[in-house]
Formats: sequence, structure tokens, C-alpha cells
Amino acid sequence: MQRLHHLRHPTPSSPPRLNLRSRGISAATRRHSHSCQAHLHLRRLTSSHAVSSSSSSKTTSSTTHSATSNSVTATSSLMLFRQLFDRESCTYTYLLADGGEGILIDPVKELVERDVEVAQQLNVKLKYLLNTHCHADHVTGTGDLKKVLPDAKSVISKASGAKADVLVNDGDTIAFGSRHVTVHATPGHTDGCMTFVLDDKSMCFTGDAVLVRGCGRTDFQQGDAGKLFDSVHEKVFSLPDETFVYPAHDYKGRTRSTVGEEKKYNLRLTKSRDEFIDIMANLGLPYPKMIDVAVPANLVCGIQDE
Repeated sequence: MQRLHHLRHPTPSSPPRLNLRSRGISAATRRHSHSCQAHLHLRRLTSSHAVSSSSSSKTTSSTTHSATSNSVTATSSLMLFRQLFDRESCTYTYLLADGGEGILIDPVKELVERDVEVAQQLNVKLKYLLNTHCHADHVTGTGDLKKVLPDAKSVISKASGAKADVLVNDGDTIAFGSRHVTVHATPGHTDGCMTFVLDDKSMCFTGDAVLVRGCGRTDFQQGDAGKLFDSVHEKVFSLPDETFVYPAHDYKGRTRSTVGEEKKYNLRLTKSRDEFIDIMANLGLPYPKMIDVAVPANLVCGIQDE
């Protein structure tokens, strides 16, 4: 099990402005980025995501404080959190930061300028660029982000077979500031799918393994419905019911769910294992329109040989 970390640096009071024009970010990218700035949940993570100290006599309705190992853990550190959206692929990108250091989950190639701008405005140095899996519906922005932010490191599952600066396995931790996320392997949509669980178990980022009231398809990219069912029930549904679920996509305007909600209302994952496998085998979904472009690019961090 590895823990990714380095010496903590103080938050810069005035970070340098990056010349995006000189770093190969196209005018089309800039136009697309400005049209797609849907900053959802623009707020700091407060007591709705972090339980107050033990001296407090109250807890919020969205978190509980108990002595069990499966409870949401108390933490004194406030974390910066932003949920960003790509209209074209309906992909959510997530920024988490603490002490001036941040991670970015599932960036989109066309929105690199937006992501850099948000990080600059919030005085966040992006430390790690994470992909929950090798996406088939969009090209990751990690490669282009690394051109602009050379100190940032790309992260993906070793099981994905993709290239990245850091390859992680189940149980590894990825640190930023005083916080970290833990890797939970949740294969089934693809072999390399991961769920990132925040250190206090208040939030999890499930990629396509668990969507709001659904899940990712299992008919391509080493998909396996039985494996998806097992991994979700073992690695996600075992989290506290209060844990917020943040998916990689939503097509109906829903921004998040909870583990408890999905255990009760998910239209597929609440079925028996055999019923789930049958449902997934008969979805009749069309061939993904971006798969022939996205998958080859995402296997090499979103940057094809030029």
C-alpha cells in the first residue's frame, strides 16, 4: 500500500498567472471552457461534510459521529470543494483542496483552461490529476494540464493498463495538504475503475461504477456485470449511509446522492446479483460515439503522439 505525499508548502498569497496562449491551449478550447463553467456546489466543505469536534453537542443531519469503524470520521480541517460540469459529455470534474494543495478528479480535455483558472483563483496548486477509469465518452484533460502545470502528476489505476505518472492499487492513499483520499478498486464497468473515498468517509467519487440511480454499462472495455455488482456492494455500499456519492456523469441534472439512497433506490444495483447481470446484458445501448477516439487517447494520458 502506498501513500502519495510530499512536504507541505505554505499557500501562495499570489500565485503566478499562467500564459495559456503560449502553452498550446487553443482558442476553441478557451471558447468551450467559458461556455461550460457550471460551478455546482460552490462552497467550502463545512459541517455538512465534516463532523464538528467531540466537544460539540450537535451534529448535522447529513453526518453522524459514532464509535464504529464504518462511521463518518470527525475532522477539524476545512476542505475546499468544487464540482464542475462539461455539457458535451455530461462529465463532472471535482476539485478538492486543503492548505493550498489540491487534486482534480476526471478532468476533460476541452475544459483545461477552466480548471486551471479555477485553481488559480482559489490559490490552489494542483498536485495530482486523477482519473477514476479509462473513459470512453471523453478525452481526459490530464495530459494537457501537465503541459501547463508541469509539477502536477497524473494518476490512474494500474489495472487500467493506461500510462500515468502514478499507478495506484486498491488501498493506496493520495494526499493533499492534511487530507487524503483512499483508492477503492471498483471494477466491472472497466477493469481499472476506482472509487476515491475521502479520509473522513463523508464523500466518495465513484466514476461510472455508481451513478445516481444507475451504473455504468458493462458491455465493452473488459466489462463484467457480476464483477461490478460485487465490487460496488463490497467497496461502496459498505460505506456509511450518510456518505455523499459524487458520480462521473449525470444526464438528468442530478449532482449527487448518498450511499443510503443508492442502496434503497438504485434501479439496477438494488436487484439480486442474477437479476442485475440479466438487466445489464439486455440494455441494448448504442455503440459509444467517442469510444474509438477517447479510449486510445486516454490510454496515454489524453495525449496522442504528434
